[in-house]
Amino acid sequence: MSNDSNFFQSNPSNPGAFNPYAPTPTTNDAYVQAVPSDVEQFRKKYLSHEASVKSIGVLYLIGAFLLVPMGVFIIVGSLSGGNQANGAPLVIAAVGGFYIILGFFQGFVGAGLRKLRGWTRTAAIVLSAFGLLGFPVGTLISGYFLYLLASEKGRIVFSEQYKEAITQTPHIKYKTSIVVWIFLGLLVALIAVGVLALLFSGGKR
Repeated sequence: MSNDSNFFQSNPSNPGAFNPYAPTPTTNDAYVQAVPSDVEQFRKKYLSHEASVKSIGVLYLIGAFLLVPMGVFIIVGSLSGGNQANGAPLVIAAVGGFYIILGFFQGFVGAGLRKLRGWTRTAAIVLSAFGLLGFPVGTLISGYFLYLLASEKGRIVFSEQYKEAITQTPHIKYKTSIVVWIFLGLLVALIAVGVLALLFSGGKR
């Protein structure tokens, strides 16, 4: 268990440690003392992990942006086709409805991840676990997401202590990692293939 989760707790042996429950300073000098360099070091230690977690939120938002229109397209296409008697169009329409619901939920979780909302960590872990079924690309991407979210670093990034560190270090900015950009390209390519497959199958009817 990392000691960083207790970083902001009062520590008599470390008078420079920041205590979020201490009275608010009233002077600039007191404010400077309340934001020691240790807080910056703590933030920078997990900055890369923070950037990667927030990038998951971006990917989820992009996925939601694509899933919802895809669901609408599937529903409209299924209900406008013929041969309603066998019930197949209704099944296809139900799949489209599932895509819409999943898209909205994924977008909601993605927005929460961008703000490091605690509940979204659990929701994203569940989504990533289901994503493992999408072998091989989905398994690779979801496995990486699970590492980011379920690891000790992931727990710390979603902690109240780390959020306090973010508040106290607004000048420290993060950059999206190259790994996330690669996964973004894979995700977009996967969804594009799915859309093309639907269009191609529809054109053959």
